[in-house]
Amino acid sequence: MRQAIGEFLLRRLEEVGVRHIFGVPGDYNLELLQQLEDRRRPEWIGNCNELNAAYAADGYARMNGLGALFVTEGVGALSAMNGIAGAYCEHVPVICVCGSIPQEAIDCGWLMHHTMADGSQDRFYRAFAEVTLAQARLTPENAVAEIDRLILAAWRQKLPVYMELPSDMGYVEIEVPEAPLMLSYPLSEEESLARCCEKIVARLQHASRPVLLLDIDADRFGVEKQVAALADRLQLAVATMPGSKGIFCEQSPLFAGVYCGACSTPTVREMVESSDCLLTIGYRRVDSTSGIFTDDLPGNTIHLRGQSVCVEEESFEDVFLGELLSRLVAETEVRPKRPCVVVESTQAEACVKSQRPLSQRECWQAMQQFLQPGDLLVAENGTSGAGVAGLQLPCRSTLITQAVWGSIGYSLGCLLGTLMAAPERRQILFIGDGSFQLTAQELSTMLRHELKPYIFLINNRGYTIERTILGRTAKYNDIANWRYTELAKSMSRTQEIETFVVHDRQELDAVLTSTHRGMVFVELVMDPMDAPVGLIRGMRAIANLDYGPSGPQCVRGAQITEAEVR
Repeated sequence: MRQAIGEFLLRRLEEVGVRHIFGVPGDYNLELLQQLEDRRRPEWIGNCNELNAAYAADGYARMNGLGALFVTEGVGALSAMNGIAGAYCEHVPVICVCGSIPQEAIDCGWLMHHTMADGSQDRFYRAFAEVTLAQARLTPENAVAEIDRLILAAWRQKLPVYMELPSDMGYVEIEVPEAPLMLSYPLSEEESLARCCEKIVARLQHASRPVLLLDIDADRFGVEKQVAALADRLQLAVATMPGSKGIFCEQSPLFAGVYCGACSTPTVREMVESSDCLLTIGYRRVDSTSGIFTDDLPGNTIHLRGQSVCVEEESFEDVFLGELLSRLVAETEVRPKRPCVVVESTQAEACVKSQRPLSQRECWQAMQQFLQPGDLLVAENGTSGAGVAGLQLPCRSTLITQAVWGSIGYSLGCLLGTLMAAPERRQILFIGDGSFQLTAQELSTMLRHELKPYIFLINNRGYTIERTILGRTAKYNDIANWRYTELAKSMSRTQEIETFVVHDRQELDAVLTSTHRGMVFVELVMDPMDAPVGLIRGMRAIANLDYGPSGPQCVRGAQITEAEVR
């Protein structure tokens, strides 16, 4: 059959489950957007800027398996690049489609707007090669093969890809296959799978203290059910890394807690580091998730990755994670139930309600009671992320953070994506005032699409996370103090939004226990020098790493200290 290139691309995206597309129109991608308009699916979700669109596509992909955004040459593509780089760092499969200058202009070397106007024709293409897994410029000759190749590559390896569609190519008709594109993994190499599985089973059956440690790839490769089945079958204690908190049910008797090197509780650190058979899934030794490299995994740790395994210094390639875990479940012997793992919660302490200014401690104790099974939480880096890290999540909950890339403002755009991907779930955003000011416009997009999340904005008048590192009272950590609730109400003429300004615990409890109909936007007013204790300790270590142990952070009064926390 024959089909226009743009139509074929849209058809393929729909076939692999992409129901919504994010982005911003520009003259080089309008022909593709017109095809989308005429086709009426997937649904177009117009964003306020391309950076927010990339964040939204990232959040969407985390919940949906794949996300997509459309941008235009140069000005749009570069605006989205930070979000695409974050997707690469965080292992999120986003398909970025850039409407580029016409193929005729490329062939003739014309100087075009939205380019450097210096004759270069592939500058942005080469730039995206640094932050994506695979790239292609679509032509009538390669469109079918390249569209399928890039979509499959993104899904299989959980990384973003980049396509350029010249603006005069979208309506060119080509011969295309009638069969839909099916997402599937190749089968593992059988000999490697069998030998690898045999070695792991032998280790597990003889271990007295086996532990499973999960990083983000346990979520990205969708193996939560196999992980739960293996843990239950072998009575494995399960710990998660900071970026993968919530992947394993935290109410399970097998949940050990969050492991982050010296930042872990003593119980979970001892359990992980003294294990005689530690299995990790997707483990990466990054400063922000390893307790500033204070992690100390056993030397004989078994490392499972998406397409490879390392057992006792022997590497097995072409072994796919889901297939391996399923075989381990089938080939291991059931172990008797054992006593529950005791998880130490940092939010369990009772708090006397008062009308004194709201503290971080009181806020997160209230949030612990507010959470429900099945909630989807998005947390910004900073006091928001640190506070959520101390919560014990109900079962079937999901937590999304950007623990490694850490781009402030990410969470608001991400929330738009998760709301589109999973509208049936109660969704809650925790974001700081500094982060909100970077991407605030996307609140209007949520209202335009009648979305109804809970948004808790911590107004501590600046970058409190930075104050814990350096510049406790420095002007560079100050920001303008907006009227946040008034701004939120101004972003829609038609949609209902409930806004609240909370100054103390009683006011917060009143909001949390009330019934709400629309979007709920809550401004939590807190002291700029108040922060979760875990954040203060962690950022002190970051400062020592960044500036050396005798750097500017050592000057008296340069950092927020634990003594200031109420």
